[in-house]
Amino acid sequence: MRVGTAQTRLVVLRGNSASGKSTVAAAIRERFGRGLALVGQDNLRRVVLRERDRPGAANIGLIDAVARYSLDAGYHVVVEGILYADHYGPMLSGLRADHRGPTHGYYLDVPFEQTLVRHATKPQAGEYGERELRDWFRPLDLLPDGAESVIGAGSTLADTVDRIMLDTGLVRLAPHD
Repeated sequence: MRVGTAQTRLVVLRGNSASGKSTVAAAIRERFGRGLALVGQDNLRRVVLRERDRPGAANIGLIDAVARYSLDAGYHVVVEGILYADHYGPMLSGLRADHRGPTHGYYLDVPFEQTLVRHATKPQAGEYGERELRDWFRPLDLLPDGAESVIGAGSTLADTVDRIMLDTGLVRLAPHD
């Protein structure tokens, strides 16, 4: 089923834990303003459903449903999360294929050692540590169809947001309110 319009933008931000996905998504939202929906894996999986990340889990369908609903309502959408390629790849591929407008994917590639440093600054740093981060870490867990651009650890937050805003055309579409 086709979703969104030719004008809606779908942006998928993926990467390992503490690679900066949520920070980038929030900065895009802040810069864009109203009319952009954030669909965060952590919020839907950990907060709404309180489930573990596993193949076939309910959050996969919920992420898909929220993204589709938001696109159909005329919102631009940023889907962000670890979103392992083997668990979420088929859903993301279907969403991309069904979206009427431009879709852009980005993978934030940050070395494990840097994710440890970043994790220590997060509010949930005490909830899990190096052992869990190491278990979850998957280097360059790219989607198989080449649907993502890789953004390296050397890209600053401002540079990353600028790039995504320009690549996607969101910079031109931002409301001026």
